[in-house]
Amino acid sequence: MAKEKDSRTPHKENHAGHGELVRDAIIGFADGLTVPFALTAGLSSLGSAKLVILGGLAELFAGSLSMGLGAYLAAVTEKKHYEVEELRERAEVKDKPLAEEDEVYEIFEQYGIERVQAQGVVEGLKANEDMWVRFMMDFELKLEKPVTKMAWIEGTVMGVSYFFGGLLPMIPYFAFKNVTHALFTSIGITALILVVFGYVKALVTGCRHVDAAWSAVQTLVVGAVAASASYAIVRGVNSAEMVTAV
Repeated sequence: MAKEKDSRTPHKENHAGHGELVRDAIIGFADGLTVPFALTAGLSSLGSAKLVILGGLAELFAGSLSMGLGAYLAAVTEKKHYEVEELRERAEVKDKPLAEEDEVYEIFEQYGIERVQAQGVVEGLKANEDMWVRFMMDFELKLEKPVTKMAWIEGTVMGVSYFFGGLLPMIPYFAFKNVTHALFTSIGITALILVVFGYVKALVTGCRHVDAAWSAVQTLVVGAVAASASYAIVRGVNSAEMVTAV
């Protein structure tokens, strides 16, 4: 008798891939747009294009290196933390198997699965120590094993994203001699990029178009508040120094 052909179509789940790299790119680009933009907007209140360019470039290179190294060190630290917890969990499985077995049952009970129903799975885990430890790491500690070879890539993505994000608001200061003209051009460019970036960022992470529009507004507001605060503070400090000098 011939086997019945499975008529079910393969199920494909549409989940975003490379989540860590997308996260690093978003964080780096968002920080690059807001921090250097806020700094250059603040420095522009002093009226010197050269000062804005030098200060902006210094922050841009320092910020890129800092963000890149920070992302790399965070990935390395996460790996070390996972390894320490894994060793501790493996020791507990060997030294306190009954207590760890009870913890497995408690995990299943959180999902409404009774001990009798979970017994077969628990026995299977007990027969394979590596899978038992992995199960506890996944469901008890809720730790995902880091991909160590991605650490330098994550750092590079973060640093490069920050650099390009911060370079865009600075372009008008290279093009215009008049600081005021450069400032307003930079504001226009940055506002447009913040709106587009906020919208695209939300779509990439799987949000609906309505949520993406709200994300665009939020991103614009954050950038505007940061730039306004920086401009007001620098201008206020400069005015206070001028009053004191007089």
